[in-house]
Amino acid sequence: MQTNQIPVITVSYNSPDLIEALLRTFRQFYSNKVYVIDGSRPEVATQIGAIAARFPDVEFIPFGYNIHHGPGMTWAVHNLNLQGQALFLDSDVEIVKDGFLETLQAELEPGMWGVGSTQRVNERGYDEPEDGPIHYLHPACMLVNLDVMRQWPLPIKHGAPNIQTMLALNYSGNAHLYKHVQWVREDFEGRTTPHYIKHPWQGTVKRTGGYHYDMPAPDGSVDPYLLHFVPTDAAKVIDVGCGNGLFAKAYRARHPICQYLGVELDPQLADQARPHCDFVFNMDITKPTKQFDTYAAGADCWILGDVLTSLPDPWALLRDIRRRSAPGTRVVVSVRNAQHWSVQARLAVGDLHYRDDTPVRPHDLRLFTRATLLDLLRQTGFELATGSPEVRDEPAREQWLPAIRALAAAGGNDPEQAAQDALAWQYVCVATLV
Repeated sequence: MQTNQIPVITVSYNSPDLIEALLRTFRQFYSNKVYVIDGSRPEVATQIGAIAARFPDVEFIPFGYNIHHGPGMTWAVHNLNLQGQALFLDSDVEIVKDGFLETLQAELEPGMWGVGSTQRVNERGYDEPEDGPIHYLHPACMLVNLDVMRQWPLPIKHGAPNIQTMLALNYSGNAHLYKHVQWVREDFEGRTTPHYIKHPWQGTVKRTGGYHYDMPAPDGSVDPYLLHFVPTDAAKVIDVGCGNGLFAKAYRARHPICQYLGVELDPQLADQARPHCDFVFNMDITKPTKQFDTYAAGADCWILGDVLTSLPDPWALLRDIRRRSAPGTRVVVSVRNAQHWSVQARLAVGDLHYRDDTPVRPHDLRLFTRATLLDLLRQTGFELATGSPEVRDEPAREQWLPAIRALAAAGGNDPEQAAQDALAWQYVCVATLV
């Protein structure tokens, strides 16, 4: 691949002056295609778009919200239809001399993941308070082979966007697939006379005081039962019906090194969830887009929290997940129990109104009990691994349980099992693809 054919990708955020300096200095030496993945608020994005338009062969791609560095890079890998090599540059870089792209290309051998500046970090991606065992390739200036990059976990929303990739490469014995280039480190450490690049570290962190990963979440509550059962070793999580992102925020507080993708039909809730997910798809899960298909590949955990009852065909969704997934993929499911004693009590007097304060809600299209939930999982190729009923403190049930036992006995069924199944407000279970 000729050097002038290598595309350049930068992710920008609310800094028109930095993008202007990058494009101006880069164009002094190179004519390569440049993609600006922009996460600025709309009024600033307008300014950056005008700046990008002043330079030839620059494509400006605004998102209208802070997509963050890692998800921005991953979006580019998934959606720009690029092949061969690509250069990733921080938006607060200035080029002071030509030749840097050529030196990086000379170091990047076929089959390698990438080259740039590496440093030692711990398994959480941080180099303080002490350096760790992981060699981390910094994305501020790195040249990659895209076909190799796509074979490994892609950048995530994290202070060290490449950490999931580096952990996978290191743990699998493939750290040789990326290489340290000394001049990159020296230039990024603020060398008095840069070799090729000036990097004053004036990006998001310095200007705004942080990465915004701990932004306040919308009001609400997180289902502690569901949160307890979501595996903390998942690499790629898809949260179907992610709502406002409060659950995503709670999960990532426990397990930040993962790619967390949300699916939400309500556009307002999808917008609220975006600060807390790597990417949010504002779509109907029963009508997945081509972009979702690309992102969903390789997901090892699906969260279906209070989702299945609102679908016309829950079997179709689980079969679709099965089709997409490898053996061992887990689904974490919560469903409200239609066999709850209060539902049976109301049904006995003809009161089957769908209400928000009951296990049978206004938007429910399907009702499940413990037995029918287990049937659903078995019929769609999943095997129950673990789970638990949520039994609430409801003293009023005691007057109804004798009647439920008697009804079960009259039908030739186990009275105690019927009483136990009437206690659960909801079921949360983890099932594995077999």
